[in-house]
Amino acid sequence: MSAPGTDKRVQDVMHHGAECIGEHDSLRKATRMMRDLSVGALPICGDDDRLKGIITDRDIVIECCAADKDLDSTTAGELARGLVWVKADSGVEEALEKMGRHQVKRLPVIDDRRIVGMVSEADLAKELPDDKLADFVHRIYTPS
Repeated sequence: MSAPGTDKRVQDVMHHGAECIGEHDSLRKATRMMRDLSVGALPICGDDDRLKGIITDRDIVIECCAADKDLDSTTAGELARGLVWVKADSGVEEALEKMGRHQVKRLPVIDDRRIVGMVSEADLAKELPDDKLADFVHRIYTPS
């Protein structure tokens, strides 16, 4: 018998139906989407409906507000970070490994080359035994 969490797939624990911000949309639109959806990160999709990156509320504060950039003229695509994702049918362990390696707390989930959801550290943590949870937390929060 496998350890708890190791037989689950990302699609079993992710948040389904992630909404994208367009790469040409303003950061003001991104902030309003985050507010309305009660999320701290949005996947960025291009005109081709493909994932271009992810933007977080922290990115907006640090890269736009603190840098005195304009929320209306700065686009989500300008702040696109980290094209890191996981396939929906991947195991939870693969998602954990990617999050730890890239020190990210959320991953877009892809199926058939389209975004179908998001998986967060909290989603994965619920599936882990205590010893694996401690290791995961250490990898995510320890500066590289």
